[in-house]
Amino acid sequence: MRTLIALLACFGMLQLAGCNTMAGLGKDTQAAGGSLERAAKK
Repeated sequence: MRTLIALLACFGMLQLAGCNTMAGLGKDTQAAGGSLERAAKK
C-alpha cells in the first residue's frame, strides 16, 4: 500500500511538472483519462 501511494505521488509530481498552467494540467489529465478509457474498452 505504501509503495502504491509513493508511486501515485511521484506520478502526480511529474504531471504537475510537465505542464505550466492549470489549462495544461486539465489537458494532460483529460488525455490520461482518454487513455484509461480506451484501455478499459479493450
